[in-house]
Amino acid sequence: MNTAGLLDGQVALVTGASGGIGRGIALRFAEEGAAVAVHCRTAVAAAGDVADRIRASGGRAVVLRADLTDEDACHRLVHEAADWAGGRLTALVNNAGIQPVADLPGMTAAEWHTVIHTNLSSVFACTQAAAGLMRAQDDGGSITHIASIEAHAPASGHAHYSTAKAAVVMHARAAALEYGPHGIRVNTVSPGLIAREGLEEAWPEGVRRWRQAAPTGRLGRPEDVADACVFLASRLASWVTGHDLVVDGGVSAGAGW
Repeated sequence: MNTAGLLDGQVALVTGASGGIGRGIALRFAEEGAAVAVHCRTAVAAAGDVADRIRASGGRAVVLRADLTDEDACHRLVHEAADWAGGRLTALVNNAGIQPVADLPGMTAAEWHTVIHTNLSSVFACTQAAAGLMRAQDDGGSITHIASIEAHAPASGHAHYSTAKAAVVMHARAAALEYGPHGIRVNTVSPGLIAREGLEEAWPEGVRRWRQAAPTGRLGRPEDVADACVFLASRLASWVTGHDLVVDGGVSAGAGW
């Protein structure tokens, strides 16, 4: 396994790791030497494929299932990950989430609560459980939430999503303040538009506008987000906490008019 070893000796739990950004994060953490607990809710086969790829490259991985809208399940997940690794957990990446579209005037309370519970309450519960373990460790740990540039600039039809992601950013800042004395760093990564299979066919105009707005001239890749997460979990970021790292190819640097 060819690894720079930035995360050698670490044990990481990545939620929502069966595909897309989560898959990229899990694979990159393993490449850098971490043992990785690959979480999924229902996509067991896809999560198994991620774990198999890690093992095939000489790494350690396990697949764990949990419904993160259930607070107790969040706590069980975190403890299962630590138990698998001999009682240690050094890194948590709160990546699991959903991004439905619903206009605010017609949005139902049920639609609102589903997004808030999935994208925000799960972050609270998993972080609380992980921090409870990390504070007992001599080396503490790191927690990274995957937020979004929509935490700062909402899009139409995403009021619930944008609100949840803005709250995730503030949760990280609050958690950094309260958990910092225990050696636990908490940050967020806010991606822009990340390429996925079928996106250009489903939303050609949006992809065109994004490329036009991005100084780098391209969509993001899961690896771009994963690299940011590796940095924040590594010793290179030992004095970085309460920070929102925007990974959007420079789109947010441009004028909004």
